[in-house]
Amino acid sequence: MTSSERQDHTFSTRLVSPSSVTVDPSKTNDYNSFAEAYTAVNETNLVNAYYERPAMLALAGDVAGRQILDAGCGSGALFAALRDRGALVSGLDSSAGMLGLARQRLGDGADLQVADLGSPLPYPDDTFDDVMASLVLHYLEDWGPALAELRRVLRPGGRLIASVDHPFAVNLIHREAGREVECDYFDTAKWTVEWTIGGQTALVSRWNRPLHAMIEAFTGAGFRITVISEPEPDPAAREMFPEAIAAEPRFLCFLFFVLQAD
Repeated sequence: MTSSERQDHTFSTRLVSPSSVTVDPSKTNDYNSFAEAYTAVNETNLVNAYYERPAMLALAGDVAGRQILDAGCGSGALFAALRDRGALVSGLDSSAGMLGLARQRLGDGADLQVADLGSPLPYPDDTFDDVMASLVLHYLEDWGPALAELRRVLRPGGRLIASVDHPFAVNLIHREAGREVECDYFDTAKWTVEWTIGGQTALVSRWNRPLHAMIEAFTGAGFRITVISEPEPDPAAREMFPEAIAAEPRFLCFLFFVLQAD
């Protein structure tokens, strides 16, 4: 999340005080405005390329022949990896700019749609064997509508594989900045960082919630938790990013879930 990104000179983050964040929602999470810069970093950085994405693929396991929805697919890196493993993949994202880059990567025949995760999804009931929700749920204040839709489009027994900001890590970031009053672990609270990516700056806001609130949201939507994971980075990361790994040898950036639709 943050410590490793600070080691990457093309991607740095700065915690932003809530009082300094504009109330105009269009000023935050505008991935259209920095889609190319974010994609370039996402392809090779420690946190995405050598930690989060390998962990999601490991949890998915053998996906050959499985119908998979990549919910919040961005520019298509995870989509491509799943397709290379034999999955039949569809993707959605709220950013048309990110989907444009995904189409360049995946080809015109790829099933890609602009859609908001908290709104009704453009798929029939019982369409998918798996849904991959990679670093997307934490953008939502209320998980209820999104999880209900994901449960609807999953076949009975299908899997939701999700990664989110680790609530302990977010709480620690605020404590280290001397701003723990802004992030009580037991609250569901918005927090904002300023990303600097390839010379561009952008405000990114997400919602942090305690572990018990996540579990209640999943089970309330009809999911059964089968795995909660706090993985290590890919072994190759130690050679690629020795300084970052030495500074933070035990990663606690994201929390991963495998959930089964009952």
